[in-house]
Amino acid sequence: MNKREVAVSELEARIGHVFGDRELLERALTHASVGDGATKVRHNERLEFLGDRVLNLLAAEALMDRNAEAREGEMSRLMATLVNYHACAIVAREVGLPDALRLAASATKIGARENDTVLGDACEALIAALYIDGGMDAARTFFQTFWAPQFETLDEPRNKDSKTRLQEWAQAQGLALPAYSLVSRTGADHAPVFTVQVAIEGYEPQAAQGRSKQEAEKAAAQVMLLKHETAQ
Repeated sequence: MNKREVAVSELEARIGHVFGDRELLERALTHASVGDGATKVRHNERLEFLGDRVLNLLAAEALMDRNAEAREGEMSRLMATLVNYHACAIVAREVGLPDALRLAASATKIGARENDTVLGDACEALIAALYIDGGMDAARTFFQTFWAPQFETLDEPRNKDSKTRLQEWAQAQGLALPAYSLVSRTGADHAPVFTVQVAIEGYEPQAAQGRSKQEAEKAAAQVMLLKHETAQ
């Protein structure tokens, strides 16, 4: 076996599911960059679309069971903490997706293999593949196993919305409120990638990406917090 074949085998061992449909697994692990040339390659964007819906259902189901008395607004806040590309990227790294992915050499060269957006999308594609190959039970087992650490910290104060936390941090320092600006919007119409920058007077601006402007703003706020919140 070559290095990537070993990585795929180790991935299956980690998630506890050996795929009956090998082509499905391969598609889930194939980034759109592989199909940039004349040869058409089936990549994981359509699976990512399905996996996002399956993931949202599983997270909503788990939150309903866990928080019997929580109101809709609180449930939405908790959902946003569990279902975002950063959370998916954490799981992607835990199961070994970076080494198992198929990427064009050009994409690998610019760091796509460690990019949170790429890894988050691949994680959602893997969830879709599990759902198709093994049914909802297989997808649910994956979710319950690899999202368990995030549920353990779900009620901690730091899981307050990152934009709210950054605003509170800035106010505590006597600073003006954070200012967000859209840097770019790239990608296909059905899978856009937004890059947003957040600026606070006296600090170096920080930028991050997301699949919506709001998600990118939250990600940028989180980057700023990680750089400065604990340094005070």
